[in-house]
Amino acid sequence: MSDTAEFAFVCCAHGAEPAVKHEVADQGWRLAFSRPGFVTLKRESTSPETIGQLPRGIFVRTASHSIGQVRGDTSSGYGRGDEMLAMLVERLRDSSVITRPFDQLHVWPKDRAVIGRFDFEPGVDEVSRAVGGVILERLGDSFVRSSTLNVVAQPGERVLDVVLVEPTHWFIGFHEATTWPTRWPGGVQPLELAEPPVSRAYYKAAESILWSGFNLRPGDQAIEIGSAPGGACQRLLELGLHVTGIDPAEMDESIMLHPRYTHIQARGGDLPRRRYSGAKWLLVDTISKPEQTLQIVENIVTNQHSDLVGLLITLKIGDYSSADRIEAWRRTIQGWGVADIRIRQLARNRCEVCFAVTISDPE
Repeated sequence: MSDTAEFAFVCCAHGAEPAVKHEVADQGWRLAFSRPGFVTLKRESTSPETIGQLPRGIFVRTASHSIGQVRGDTSSGYGRGDEMLAMLVERLRDSSVITRPFDQLHVWPKDRAVIGRFDFEPGVDEVSRAVGGVILERLGDSFVRSSTLNVVAQPGERVLDVVLVEPTHWFIGFHEATTWPTRWPGGVQPLELAEPPVSRAYYKAAESILWSGFNLRPGDQAIEIGSAPGGACQRLLELGLHVTGIDPAEMDESIMLHPRYTHIQARGGDLPRRRYSGAKWLLVDTISKPEQTLQIVENIVTNQHSDLVGLLITLKIGDYSSADRIEAWRRTIQGWGVADIRIRQLARNRCEVCFAVTISDPE
């Protein structure tokens, strides 16, 4: 055993902090400091097998090895401008982990509100963009190789992280980019769209497809249960798939008019199972209770005519105190005889989680 303590910080959805603390406790992490959407952790007497491993879990959006914090005194004006930057540089120079420049700099704010409340969405905002630009200029290539802020990191790159807990309270850390979420600034997929999507389900679909690693190809057949008004279908159509949306509600006109889209105005559980044959991919995002949703999907997946390869299932938790129900849902899905299950609260998820389920490898 090692007596060296490790420090880390985690960003999560506003309100998910108790769920984060619960799931990382088994990894030896204990709470050090917490704010809505942000948790710092400490781990002592780490075993050699776990040294250097960051906190991980369904509700961990991002995790970083902590270097320290920089705090300004807003009452006196201290900590603004050059003084905050000078403190940050001093922190980095004093850190024993800085042996060479980082490849990228990511700067983002913790979630300031519950996702969807007052139209709040997570991710880099104007303040963090402005602050990050000044930080990058001040650090220069002695600390960061990239000359551009918040670039999507490549696998294996070392990323310097600065989280704005408040405009004058920054936490500094680092991580190595591996999975897609760890490559994105703040764990939020950056998307630049010419115009707003049909609905925010577009963002959830885009993130879940990349995170899952599913190889959706142009020409594949996909079905979405709970498709209205069409945000997820919009993303699938952009990727070149043939899409069937199942929902009793109306779809957006732009989706209805697409030549590769078919709408079935019904509930997913009301259709004969043969209507799902030929589809490789199934997306499910409904307002139904999770147990009801899983029963519908089980009937589809276990049908002898099913050709499904992968599922992306969104289940509503209700509130974070009910997060312990997730394991029962996982066991239910495992009982279908699937090859793999991955679970994550996507950056755009509200109080819900996404299950990426691999049925079998595609031909």
